[in-house]
Amino acid sequence: MFPTAIQKAPPAVAWGYRISLPIALIIWLLPLAAVMLTSMRSLSDITQGNYWGLPTEWQILENYTTVFTATPMGLYLMNSVIVTLPTVAITVAISAMAGFALAKYNFPGSVLLFAMFIAGNFIPFQILMIPVRDLMVQLGMYDTYWSLILFHIAFQTGFCTLFMRNFIQALPHELIEAARVEGATEIEVFWHVVMPLVRPACAALAVLVFTFIWNDYFWALVLVQSDEVRPVTVGLAALRGQWVASWQLISAGSLVAALPPVIMFFAMQRHFIAGLTLGATKG
Repeated sequence: MFPTAIQKAPPAVAWGYRISLPIALIIWLLPLAAVMLTSMRSLSDITQGNYWGLPTEWQILENYTTVFTATPMGLYLMNSVIVTLPTVAITVAISAMAGFALAKYNFPGSVLLFAMFIAGNFIPFQILMIPVRDLMVQLGMYDTYWSLILFHIAFQTGFCTLFMRNFIQALPHELIEAARVEGATEIEVFWHVVMPLVRPACAALAVLVFTFIWNDYFWALVLVQSDEVRPVTVGLAALRGQWVASWQLISAGSLVAALPPVIMFFAMQRHFIAGLTLGATKG
């Protein structure tokens, strides 16, 4: 049923694994290495076609400084922070409460409501482009932070509720009943009993949602157009000039934009791993 551990695999399989793993790792890391080297090159080095070799002139400090001094990179990063942080907080809070209600309460229509949360995850988001854009224009929210925040909250809540509902459903119902017998209200049960137990799941969900929203390009391109609210993903594309693209600055900006999700993951790594493995053991 499960794959055999590599230590117990036949010698041919074990040797094939040891050979293919570093090859796959190198192929996977090659684009990242190319971007890192490009972010340290001079423009003349790029125009001469030196894409994979070591830079003839190292401009590490100059390129990364120029990204913030000659472009609105700082503004783009702040816009992404303004959009991402409240969206993650509100989405996780709503999904935790909705997951608790769907997991521990039996009420008419609960199965249909849960099915709607699941069905929403299968809708191709590209087909929503025109109606969502028109809706934001009619509400006066187009080209504002709220257009991205509200859309991401609505779009991510379905997956997050499914995620939290499955975790909360695995909690022993006796704990909740014991708290109710002691006189705790439903809000107190949720806050003091359920939330401490699903904190690793919330941390794992926060990392996933943060990564999804921070790296979003499609809806940032559809719902905003001015530099004042443009997130970093779309802002990087704006760094390309009309005639000449400063690839060394674009590469440096790309690495800077990729740092927050990486930092978020390592900061929450312990909770993230615990959340993904919660309920995976028996006994």
